[in-house]
Amino acid sequence: MATTQVSKALLVRLEALPGKEDDVRDFLNQGLSIVDGEPKTVRWFAIQFGPASFGIFDAFPDDDGRQAHLSGEVAKALGEKTGELFEEPVIEQLDVVAEKQPA
Repeated sequence: MATTQVSKALLVRLEALPGKEDDVRDFLNQGLSIVDGEPKTVRWFAIQFGPASFGIFDAFPDDDGRQAHLSGEVAKALGEKTGELFEEPVIEQLDVVAEKQPA
């Protein structure tokens, strides 16, 4: 099966509120099941930068896929949990310059 090449990405940074680190980790794990239903979200990673710093990196074949994701269920869930689990997310829209395709 051919792997879809990506050209657009998002980096979302989340700072957990004090004592909410495990809840943020759980929230991110639940996000995986949501993006499984988004055919144009072809790469998705929940990441941890430090003790209370988390993030999401996801990539898309085109800007339509990225915009669909930004208006989808994960974005809605981020909005609902802002102030409860984490501070206001910082969302960066990126262009993918090069990638190594999964095997």
